[in-house]
Amino acid sequence: KPQHKRRVFLVDDHPAMRQGLKGLIDQEADLLVCGQADDIPSALEGIQRFKPDIAVVDLTLKDASGLDLVKDLKIRFAALPVLILSMHNEALYAERSIRAGARGYIMKEATTENIIEAIRKVLGGEIYLSAGASSKMLKKIAGVSSGEAGTVEMLSDRELEVFRRIGEGLRTRDVAERLHVSVKTVESYREHIKIKLRLDNAAQLTRAAVEWAQSHNLD
Repeated sequence: KPQHKRRVFLVDDHPAMRQGLKGLIDQEADLLVCGQADDIPSALEGIQRFKPDIAVVDLTLKDASGLDLVKDLKIRFAALPVLILSMHNEALYAERSIRAGARGYIMKEATTENIIEAIRKVLGGEIYLSAGASSKMLKKIAGVSSGEAGTVEMLSDRELEVFRRIGEGLRTRDVAERLHVSVKTVESYREHIKIKLRLDNAAQLTRAAVEWAQSHNLD
């Protein structure tokens, strides 16, 4: 009976990805996609309107980071569980997502069965992570740190976002516009990144960011 279906809200800036996911989820007897959005404002509005049981959120949204949306949702809809479904490497983003308030993290390359399983687990009140990501987080909690000094893992969420944008070739002013902050703020993030990554100047920062972005092939 339709009224027993759990309602899923999708947030992803690729229409084809949303359509594919919707097809996948709507085939399930117990799940139904009740709404979709491609950016933070329409996501907040849609979630307010459709009152879903779970939000499935991509990390790369139009001009914003999915982590910012997760933080917003935690404040506005504290009871709503969020599952991150992303192309980004979980080694770098799973823990950040959980810290931001998400209840699970799964990569887009996972199998259909795994994605559905992740949705059901999070709906059931559990946290969903791959075995690799869980073990990494547990090691960290146990004090076995894998974040070497001078690596990207040391960057804060905001610093990582700025670093990624620099790697995409954006100038300081463009980054400021994208993130809706002042040029001065971006400059101070750049300074923090240089210190943490032990880079001496702007040229080294740009080179490191571009190499990192290429190796992660993030869209």
